[in-house]
Amino acid sequence: MTPMTEVEGRRLALSNLEKVLHPATGFTKGELLHYYATAAEALLPHLRDRPLSFLRYPDGPDGQLFFVKSVPPGTPDWVSTVEVPRSEGPARQVVVQDLPSLMWAANQVTEFHTPQWRARTPGEADRLVLDLDPGAPATVVECCEVALWLRERLAADGIAAYAKTSGSKGLHLLAAITTAPSERATEYAKRLAVEAEQAMPELVVHRMTRSLRPGKVFVDWSQNAAKKTTAAPYTLRARAEPMVSTPVTWEEVAGCRAPERLAFRAADLAPRLRDFGDLMAPLCAAEGAGALP
Repeated sequence: MTPMTEVEGRRLALSNLEKVLHPATGFTKGELLHYYATAAEALLPHLRDRPLSFLRYPDGPDGQLFFVKSVPPGTPDWVSTVEVPRSEGPARQVVVQDLPSLMWAANQVTEFHTPQWRARTPGEADRLVLDLDPGAPATVVECCEVALWLRERLAADGIAAYAKTSGSKGLHLLAAITTAPSERATEYAKRLAVEAEQAMPELVVHRMTRSLRPGKVFVDWSQNAAKKTTAAPYTLRARAEPMVSTPVTWEEVAGCRAPERLAFRAADLAPRLRDFGDLMAPLCAAEGAGALP
C-alpha cells in the first residue's frame, strides 16, 4: 500500500520510497523527499510565484528524462496553478507556493526549473541569469575565473551578482533586477557575454556553436528569454550522484582550484544552510534590485 503522510494539513501519497534514483551512491526516493523537506525553507522563496517546468527522471538519470510544463494529470486541487502565455496559446502551469505543494512535486521526481519572471508579470524579468558552461578540458575552475570578472562588470552597472553551482559541471550567476522586458534582459546579458569574450578571448566564448567551446567557458546569455528556464537554487539534478545546484560564497569562487571543491551533494546542504543560511536570499528581498543600464 502506498504510504500516506500529512504535511501542514494536506494528505500526500508517497510512492516507491526505496527506489534507487541516483545509482552511484544508492540514493533513494525516500532520501530525495527528506532532502527537499529539509531544504524547503531556503528553496521555496526561489520557486514562489514562478511557473515551474519540471524535468522529470522517475527512473533515475539513466531512464527517460522529460520536461513537463503543463499541469500534470491528477494534480491535487490545493496545488496552485496559473495561466501563462505560450506561442501556441495560453496554458496552465504549476506554481509551488508552500511545503505540501513542494513535497507533492518532489514525489514526481523532478528537477525544478524557473523562468526569470513571476506569474503576475509574464515576460517581465526580475532576475538576470548568466549560465557559465565549461567545454572540456575546461572545468568549473575556469568558470570561477569568468564569474569573478562578470561580478565586477555587473557591479560597475550597480547590479549585485550571486553565484551557485549548476549541479552539473558549471556555474550560474543570478542577480535581482528592477522589472524589465525579457528581451531587454537578454540583450544586456548578451552584451556582457560579448564583453567577457573580448576581455578574455582565450577563455570565453559567447556564441552557441559547440565547435568553439572546447577549453573555453560558454557564457550562455539566452536563458533570459521569456520562454527559457534555469535550474532553481537547491534543486537536485538528474545525475548519477545526488548533486545539488548550490549557492556558494564569492570566497569559495575565488579560492576554487579543483572542480571537487564546488561539487555538492544532498548530504552537504544541511550543514551549509546551518553555516551560511540562504546565500541567495537577497534575490528574494523587496529591495536591492539593480536597474539595467
